Amino acid sequence: MSQLSDWDHPEPLALDTAPLPEYGTGSLADLLPTVAASMGVPGPTATIGELTAADRVCVFLIDGLGWEQLRAHPDEAPFLNSLLGSSRGGTGRPLTAGYPATTATSLASVGTGLPPGAHGLPGYTVRNPATGELMNQLRWQPYTDPRTWQPYPTIFQLAHEAGVHTAQVTSPTFQHTPLTKIALSGGGFHGRLSGEERMDLAAGQLAAGDRSLVYTYYSELDGAGHRYGVASDTWRGQLMYVDRLAQRLAEQLPPRSALYVTADHGMVDVPFDDEHRIDFDTDWELRAGVALLGGEGRARHVYAVPGAENDVLTVWREVLGEQFWVASRDEAIAAGWFGPHIDERVYPRLGDVVAAACDDVLIIATEREPKESALVGNHGSMTPAEQLVPLLEVRS
Repeated sequence: MSQLSDWDHPEPLALDTAPLPEYGTGSLADLLPTVAASMGVPGPTATIGELTAADRVCVFLIDGLGWEQLRAHPDEAPFLNSLLGSSRGGTGRPLTAGYPATTATSLASVGTGLPPGAHGLPGYTVRNPATGELMNQLRWQPYTDPRTWQPYPTIFQLAHEAGVHTAQVTSPTFQHTPLTKIALSGGGFHGRLSGEERMDLAAGQLAAGDRSLVYTYYSELDGAGHRYGVASDTWRGQLMYVDRLAQRLAEQLPPRSALYVTADHGMVDVPFDDEHRIDFDTDWELRAGVALLGGEGRARHVYAVPGAENDVLTVWREVLGEQFWVASRDEAIAAGWFGPHIDERVYPRLGDVVAAACDDVLIIATEREPKESALVGNHGSMTPAEQLVPLLEVRS
């Protein structure tokens, strides 16, 4: 085999080697439609065939609790690990988050029952076609009208209209956020600060109706992973705490209930060196022809200067092709990264180039994204560590 010359580049990763989310059969977007359909709610379709009906269902979403991280920590999470065999209807299999595996996208998929290409939150930051600016879809900055950005009803709204007792039990700080409005609204909102209060109230809300759909959420595990990494004592301490919370809720389930413990994504720790953290702000090749850099370190949307789209795609493939799946917008759509179809309003939100990490590597931007570039734990791509999430089940 001849050695590579200075002018040669490694063969880029084939796009068909990316492990696609299981849209339509086993993704986060399929969970609530399956639950609601089993309760007789008009409209949603049951697509996770392994799940069986229950009159009362609680979804406990633990931000950042990936399938692989949970399985790797049986001592810190004995209760949750004891439920691994119950995942996905007793098959012992995980769900997939959807692409990108990031909070705003996943929560919208959970709440609307739609994949990212339909609900229209396809990344951490994406271009707003109306203004040409990057929009942060988690913080909703710069502000845009929520109902224009995401016009579909939530599953909670459909269930509430069908007579199901519906409630969200989470931090009071989320009550009036645009993301809550477009993804998780419908029925009653109940803000509680402590995890124990949320678990107790979620159980009480389950018992409040003959048919009940309750959602509760805990975010601090994800925060610990971002700041300190999933290998840290702080992260493991948070995992021990959420394990106790899940057990507390499970022990209070009223009759005819199902508890599903799931997550929005997993996480990987990325070393702090130039090999693993590629700085867009200091890399002239990657910057050439780029008007906006969106997404996040492991799931980038790249918006080219008009006319430079093909050149940007070529350079990003040549520079990153061994470490990232690098696709044009149309190639990513055709491959099904964002779901089986893309709404017309969503198409221009996607990058001209879309780059998803395969290795433990990031495209950081130390000048324009200093806080995000300093995170230890990261997520967003389609690797099993990020993409696979549990669907643990307890029944009463």
